[in-house]
Amino acid sequence: MTQRILFVCLGNICRSPSAEAVVRAKAEAWGMDLHLDSAGTGDWHVGEPPYGPMQKAGAARGYDLAPLRARQAERADFDRFDLILAMDAQNRADLEAIAPAEARARLEMFTDYLPAGEADHVPDPYHTRDFDGALDLIERAADGLLERLRG
Repeated sequence: MTQRILFVCLGNICRSPSAEAVVRAKAEAWGMDLHLDSAGTGDWHVGEPPYGPMQKAGAARGYDLAPLRARQAERADFDRFDLILAMDAQNRADLEAIAPAEARARLEMFTDYLPAGEADHVPDPYHTRDFDGALDLIERAADGLLERLRG
């Protein structure tokens, strides 16, 4: 069965589209069939491509973020996906606030897939300007996620 996974950050222009692109590339390389998407808790960037410096950092590592477009997470996502992964505690709280009581999707932190104690969130490179640092965490969490999904 295809796993359906949604990655969520604040504006859906840095962390979550990067996670979507990284996991997609790694899953394809590993021959895994996943349905992936990303969204933001806010609506400021709906319809926009990922942030230019984030696209550039991703492209330097072989990830193509250019085709992605920002959208806002919505209540229905809890029925459309099996797993929703938040990038930080505020994203998770915002998602919990819109989650239906009978939510189908599990809501977790993306950093839950890092080695214990490595990080409790993915810092927002839109503010920190550390695009490579964010990608480093995203790549490691992606590996942990895919290892867990492969069982």
